[in-house]
Amino acid sequence: MEVSVSQFRAQLKDYLAKAKDGQDVVITDRGVPVARLTGVEGANLLEQLEREGLVTAPDQTRPAAPAVGPERGADSALSGLLKRLRR
Repeated sequence: MEVSVSQFRAQLKDYLAKAKDGQDVVITDRGVPVARLTGVEGANLLEQLEREGLVTAPDQTRPAAPAVGPERGADSALSGLLKRLRR
């Protein structure tokens, strides 16, 4: 489906819904295609991988990790790595 930029702006929510439903929306500027809006297939990636048998759900839920503790304190390896990456 092709739609002009002005029509796309005016009805953005409708075209997002169409893309989510699997339709490709080609956005044109004065009749020239400039962009394509498609749905994101990765939104339900985990469910798709389960259906395909590539991953399985856990047998039981894991308890939440403590927010702060000896191994999760401010000086843990993960916290240090995140600090370096954010710089």
